[in-house]
Amino acid sequence: MVIKRLFIFLTPCWFFLLSFLPAIVKSQDTLRIIPCENAGIQRQADSIKKIYQGKGFIVVKESSVSMESQYELPVIVPLKAGTWYEVVFIGEPSSRIYEARLFDWNEKQVVYQKKMWGDVDGNIIDFSYIPDFTEYHMIKFVQTNKKKRQTLCGYLMLLKKNQ
Repeated sequence: MVIKRLFIFLTPCWFFLLSFLPAIVKSQDTLRIIPCENAGIQRQADSIKKIYQGKGFIVVKESSVSMESQYELPVIVPLKAGTWYEVVFIGEPSSRIYEARLFDWNEKQVVYQKKMWGDVDGNIIDFSYIPDFTEYHMIKFVQTNKKKRQTLCGYLMLLKKNQ
């Protein structure tokens, strides 16, 4: 009898909690980095890796990512003081604007780079950075595309000088 009363009491609670499940799953989907496939961007990334490896750099992190036009993609990375890093972002060739911002732990912007569609190096942003302190840094990438609003492809790389 007690089990039956407990079941009757808990059943509405479970239905109440389950009603929020789709919202929870949807919010988790928006936070997840989803890789994308773009053969042209992959070829560019492979070429850039080969060039930097020839200069004594090693790849620390890399990933293809799906992005949405005009929305920042923040990436948090640990950087070691005195180490030479190269940050590379490759955006979709049809995008018009590409931006990358690097912030230190105190949220001070230490690097900003913007490229436009007609620039010589087009859809590639790359910059060097040697941090003064060992701490986490945040890099924010953005690309703007008027034709495609969703599912833009991007490629991120963090390389460091092999000492």
